[in-house]
Amino acid sequence: MAETTNIIAFQGLEGAYSHLSCRHVFPNMRAIACETFAEAMFMVERGDAKLAMIPLENSTAGRVEEMYRLMPSTHLHIIGEHFEPINHCLLALKGAQLSDIKTVTSHPQALAQCDQHIHELGLEPIAGYDTAGLACEIAQGSDKSRAAIASSLAAELYDLTILRENFQDVTGNTTRFLILSKDAGLPDFDASVPFITSLMFTVRNIPAALYKALGGFATNGINMVKLESYMGSGVPKGSSFHLDVEGHPSEQLMQYALKELAFFTQEMRIMGTYVAHPFRLTNQRVLEQ
Repeated sequence: MAETTNIIAFQGLEGAYSHLSCRHVFPNMRAIACETFAEAMFMVERGDAKLAMIPLENSTAGRVEEMYRLMPSTHLHIIGEHFEPINHCLLALKGAQLSDIKTVTSHPQALAQCDQHIHELGLEPIAGYDTAGLACEIAQGSDKSRAAIASSLAAELYDLTILRENFQDVTGNTTRFLILSKDAGLPDFDASVPFITSLMFTVRNIPAALYKALGGFATNGINMVKLESYMGSGVPKGSSFHLDVEGHPSEQLMQYALKELAFFTQEMRIMGTYVAHPFRLTNQRVLEQ
């Protein structure tokens, strides 16, 4: 259907941080909420949505484990990335005061990112499945002793009051999202543009296999910016990894490195090549100061 070209899928209810990211990156697309990550991704595979906005990792709470189980089972491609600054808000019913609050609920990662402030206020944390969904649940009730940790967008959509903004423990808390598409969409190489290439691979079951597989990137001067292990499907006969490197497959040195990687792996799949998000350059400059 023609209208699916203007649909982007995300996991969670309206008001989730993924929804906020969809608004920021694709303000003219219709964002559709899905109950699970798998549902959002399979919407794209079925052609019911053009794109999916999926979180991969958070600078405070670490990686989203489920994504490493799902990605190998799909045929989607990574066509972009987005870094969303996370402003956790402590939300409650209209008229509630901070002194009224006894419990706070949110997704386990959000609770982890606000752990210090939760304990300082003496609140009982209660883990749930979805930040926006739990905010909606509180809005539908009448208990002023309950609070939720969610986005300012959730407060707006569900008519809740914001008791505290920037409730996260660490300044600069950021979530990295991947933008997934059914089409590969390999961008043309431009030497003036920084690219990221994402791969998944399973090394051969031999001594020092990972060391040998990654050696080509070192000898060809290609910077690796992320390496994560994950459990592949079936009986493991070799370790599986997600790898992000700086570079484009059209570059000759990258081709040399990929050839060496392929030699020491059972399976290798390029998930996508895309323009590096400006956050990477900004963050690097901050670290260098």
